[in-house]
Amino acid sequence: MRKPEKRRDRLVRPGLQLRLILAFLAVATLALLLQFVLFAAVFSTAAAELPQDGPLFMERMTGLSLVILAVSLGVLLPLSLFVGVLVTFRVAGSLQRFEKHLEAIARGEDPGPCRIRAGDDLQDFCAKFNAALERIRGRGAFREDTTLAGSLDEAA
Repeated sequence: MRKPEKRRDRLVRPGLQLRLILAFLAVATLALLLQFVLFAAVFSTAAAELPQDGPLFMERMTGLSLVILAVSLGVLLPLSLFVGVLVTFRVAGSLQRFEKHLEAIARGEDPGPCRIRAGDDLQDFCAKFNAALERIRGRGAFREDTTLAGSLDEAA
């Protein structure tokens, strides 16, 4: 039985993963800011309807709203960062594996079937990738006396 492969790198594909994580953080930040603006609008409407205590209500609610926004940002942004890293590993790890597999094929080696970790995304793509490799193997593309490129030229 094969042991599950452990992750050695902190970020497998740093450029891709950081862009995706920053997108997650930007969406979370925009959602919280929109929520803050909506709360402020509702509070200001409620304050305007109060006969005498409207200004006092607005003064208290503005401060409380800022505290709520700060706490929400302090909790949600680190959580979004953590989830973003975990989610991007499922895609970036698979892409890294496909890239290494294709590099071996480009060198003319037969790397065997491509396997990605259970739970990683792109499982369907991996199955189709392996089916395409089987077809290439069936044409004898991986032989010691020729390179893959030469075999593909002959097969075409």
